[in-house]
Amino acid sequence: MERTKIAILGAGFISDIHVESYRRFVPEAEVVAVYTRDKGKADAFAKKHGIPQGYSDMDALLGECGCDIVDVCLPNCLHHEAGMKAAAANKHAIIEKPLCMSLGQADEMIAAFKQNGLLLMYAEELCFAPKYERARAIVESGAVGPLYMLKQCEKHSGPHSRWFYESDKSGGGVMMDMGCHAIAWFRYMLKNAPAKSVYADLMRVYHDTDAEDHSITILEFEHDGKRVICVAEDSWVKHGGMEDKIEIYGEKGVCYADLFKGNSSLVYSVDGYDYASEKAGATTGWTFPVFEEAFNQGYPQELKHFVECVREGKTPIVTGEDGRAVLELIYAAYESARTGEKVKLPFYREAGKPCALWQP
Repeated sequence: MERTKIAILGAGFISDIHVESYRRFVPEAEVVAVYTRDKGKADAFAKKHGIPQGYSDMDALLGECGCDIVDVCLPNCLHHEAGMKAAAANKHAIIEKPLCMSLGQADEMIAAFKQNGLLLMYAEELCFAPKYERARAIVESGAVGPLYMLKQCEKHSGPHSRWFYESDKSGGGVMMDMGCHAIAWFRYMLKNAPAKSVYADLMRVYHDTDAEDHSITILEFEHDGKRVICVAEDSWVKHGGMEDKIEIYGEKGVCYADLFKGNSSLVYSVDGYDYASEKAGATTGWTFPVFEEAFNQGYPQELKHFVECVREGKTPIVTGEDGRAVLELIYAAYESARTGEKVKLPFYREAGKPCALWQP
């Protein structure tokens, strides 16, 4: 079997997860190159993961490594440039969330990939997380009846890298980093039903950032002729490790799922140990080490699906258009946080970064 060749752009935390997911769970793919601006880092990452080539020049990678898919795991401010270069080089692309920094950039990317007959795939792993997918299947069987409310929360103590806190690089704070997950999952559960309005309240609690580190967002959708309210709570100020859970409310039942609880052991250690879970902070005392963390979050399933789409000509579950729709709702959320009012959809406001609509 000829394997699909992947080039990874970026050598940070999420790149590690993607490379390990390909290696362990996607045998039909092979990572052939990695890019980061620092050649030493590129070579070290390549050596760590057994990748044949490391590059510090994106154009050279695209021209030389023979990849079929470019997997973009770079800071948000570089997604548009990387995506446009991939399209020009006739490569399919997987873009980590969020899609890019502006709606104009999103439209350019979508048009470029369509024009060249290429797939632009939006990496939203919650659409593939096994526990959440089981919940979705139960809901679609009719078990809880027509939906009237969805909730999703993701909370931890803050990102791994400094660029997340600098809005010129990230586009915003926790809304861009984690609010995008909730919005994408709401749309997926509601079969991409149209959003009617967004209301958001943003806070800057204690992080050294020019953006927000805590957010509450309320979205209104129309689904199967009914109004559905969706509530997202996202935070960088919650200590004690990652929290990620959903609540699904229907006229005939409810469904709750916690992405991490139920997938962990219970450990007490005086001296601590190597790793418990993402953002756990410490491993002394009572801890809850997670089993197969990346698998439970949906990363391998997501990447395997994208590779299959390229190999078999399938339509991806989540596309560049979905990424743009999520970004539109993020822009509306920042506008709502600025005005203190509910924002109606559709919404278009061109700005260099979404949180510019909120920042004083």
